[in-house]
Amino acid sequence: AAAEAPPLPAPGDPVAEVVAARLADTNFALVRRLPRKEREAIQAFYALGAFKAVWVADGAWTPAAKAAIARLQAAGDDGLDPLAYPIPLLDAPRAGPADLAEADLKLSAAVALYARDARGGRIEPWRLSKHITPKLDLPGADAVLTRLVTAGPAADATLQAYNPQQPGYLALKARLAALRAQQPGRAVPMVRLPKGPTLKTGMRDPARVPLIRARFGLGGAADATAYDDAVAGAVAGFQRERGLKVTGLLTPDTVAALAGPAPGRQEADLLSNMERWRWLPADLGQTHVWVNIPDMKVRVVRDGRTVDENRAIIGKPESPTPVFSGEMTYAVVNPSWTVPPSILKNQFLPRLAQDPNYAARLGYEVVRRGNGIAIRQPPGERNALGFIKFMFPNDHAVYLHDTPNRSLFARSDRALSHGCVRVDDPFRFAEVVLGPTWPTERLRKLIGKGERTVMLPHKLPVHLAYFTTLVDETGALRSAPDVYGFDARVKVALGLATEAPPAAEVRKPKPKPAPAANVAQHAPRPRARAAEAAEIPAAPGVVQPDDGFFAPPTVRRGWW
Repeated sequence: AAAEAPPLPAPGDPVAEVVAARLADTNFALVRRLPRKEREAIQAFYALGAFKAVWVADGAWTPAAKAAIARLQAAGDDGLDPLAYPIPLLDAPRAGPADLAEADLKLSAAVALYARDARGGRIEPWRLSKHITPKLDLPGADAVLTRLVTAGPAADATLQAYNPQQPGYLALKARLAALRAQQPGRAVPMVRLPKGPTLKTGMRDPARVPLIRARFGLGGAADATAYDDAVAGAVAGFQRERGLKVTGLLTPDTVAALAGPAPGRQEADLLSNMERWRWLPADLGQTHVWVNIPDMKVRVVRDGRTVDENRAIIGKPESPTPVFSGEMTYAVVNPSWTVPPSILKNQFLPRLAQDPNYAARLGYEVVRRGNGIAIRQPPGERNALGFIKFMFPNDHAVYLHDTPNRSLFARSDRALSHGCVRVDDPFRFAEVVLGPTWPTERLRKLIGKGERTVMLPHKLPVHLAYFTTLVDETGALRSAPDVYGFDARVKVALGLATEAPPAAEVRKPKPKPAPAANVAQHAPRPRARAAEAAEIPAAPGVVQPDDGFFAPPTVRRGWW
């Protein structure tokens, strides 16, 4: 079959012809950080309209364009950087088809990037840690443009709505505005430039010169990437104002001065926590389970109100509770636990060789699996998972569960588990999430009667979040410890700080022992946990498992 002919620009429309040509030219720069996929989406969007301009009419900005530009200029209100979304200059009386086409395209790219950043696209969370795996809902450029270009004066609100709208985010945003209102000097626009050599007149830099032009409002250049006399003059004036050596060269000292002072600690705290709100779904769920890991609490929230709250035990710094959202689907009453292979090989098998009744004396069962064995801890009051666990299948193989070691909940620092979240009052929690048909009395009657799966009436969203700065129910700004150093990493990624994050998570893992010939082999676990070598007591007692090996029956990733 013949290849489909590429779409053509509207006949007799010189602006459309330039739009089509610029989009076909891979060397034509739109805006920094816009992924190639989004550029292709912009090209597809324009192709559907025969490459006609969407923001410019009769040589001037449309009402929708003016509204969108107003939102880009106010990007700082939501903790974003306005200079990341440069506003193209449109000199209406003298603008030719090329000027109009390029202005139209660059505004499209700027609003597409803003919408993407507003939903969490500025950084890739999983690059900060393998334990941070939210599913970002990043809008496509074509979908953004389709909504905005027809919105008229409402394009401002439409674009702003890509930012989180949850009360927790809005409270931090209000605090940021109040803090900045006390710092009028922040009204001076700043710009953070990528690394590069010193620039002088006659040089070109596609990455940095357009940002400098946007900073000083320089337009109308035949080559926007050229460090020409106009740019050098603006830089020289800036150097004079700041008491720097006036050379007109873009020196490292000038780059640092253009970036402005680093945000204060409180502002950086607000910005980094506002960024993490972008990792959450736009709709948290009318009823949902909320675990703010640094708070070490589990809450059930219904219609914006907390209906149940429990103290929680979270993962240790070396085995963090992961950050992601899932859906709770069922609970297991009287769960059993199978000893992980490393504990079996390193601790159980040597002791079983000396005392064949060792496992039985601890209350464990020896299970034959082919030519090997497995050790299983049956349900009961000494079981490491307690009497109930709550499952929301996920790649981290973590969940919420009971524990027989109740005394740990009295501690203020409860970062003690191997990744799973232990719940202080699991039966009260169960009554809330399972619904009125499963009151505590009915659940307790199941204790001691073997494993029992109880399905939730509806899937329940679960959010394992990480906020170290938040506004509480009384309106007070409150801080929580950065237990895993994730907040520090976000600040570095956003350019709010330069210090290295805490090293707890990047410790070298202990070498894994080679599998023993008589250990039953199963599918590989999703990830290693540092606490595999948990101490097995010499006398009967409770053995705390490695939560990294826990997996629901529907996700076969480990021993259970």
